[in-house]
Amino acid sequence: MTRAEPGRLRTADMTGRILTTSDGVRIDAHHDPGDPGLAIVVAHGFTGSRRREAVRRAAGVFGRNAGVISFDFRGHGRSGGLSTVGDLEIHDVEAAVAWARELGYRRIVTVGFSMGASVVVRHAALHRGVDAVVAVSGPARWYYRGTPPMRRVHWVLERRLGRLVGRVALRTRIASGGWDPVPDPPYAVAGLIAPIPLLVVHGDADAYFPVEHAEQLYGNAAEPKELWLESGFGHAENAAPDELLERIGAWALAHAGN
Repeated sequence: MTRAEPGRLRTADMTGRILTTSDGVRIDAHHDPGDPGLAIVVAHGFTGSRRREAVRRAAGVFGRNAGVISFDFRGHGRSGGLSTVGDLEIHDVEAAVAWARELGYRRIVTVGFSMGASVVVRHAALHRGVDAVVAVSGPARWYYRGTPPMRRVHWVLERRLGRLVGRVALRTRIASGGWDPVPDPPYAVAGLIAPIPLLVVHGDADAYFPVEHAEQLYGNAAEPKELWLESGFGHAENAAPDELLERIGAWALAHAGN
């Protein structure tokens, strides 16, 4: 892999690229060039895509402070493979982070929403290699069915008809058979992230995961860490107002080191 000179971005491969993960899955990714000092890697939620309006909006806001790498998780959009809903997706994030390094960015922050939040937490804990991590509207633990939206999500995941609906209506291809073995949940690995700074962001109007998930994740993490409980904020990238995204971008710039 060819590295860019310090302080400079490579002129090739500046926008779209197909990445190949360490386990051989092709990932559709996009680069919005920015200041070479910082790249923000954006990880969307379940059934999302880098092309969705909410993700493009977040990329635009983050782009005021940084270059932005966005991508489709496996089983989503134009990427290959099947969704494992937070398990093997850590390889997708690692491929995006590696591309950011290849492009010459000196510091990298991962920002994940919902399922993407669980993935960036697990990636930072198990793969490391980033300078800060932000988990927005993420679950602390698996198999949560305490809200009507999450009961619908589990129907999509666990039933054959549900996976058909996921593929046809939601354009998300889901692996059958469940996890084997079950991966450690985000809260169980959160303590391994330090000394990488962690920001946990959650809304008190989240219809999927109540704030106890954010509190459990934050409580099991080690310093340096921050918890933002946002009044009136719903769930993930679709509900995130520009003002919140601006504050997240500013936090990433301030906490990614020099």
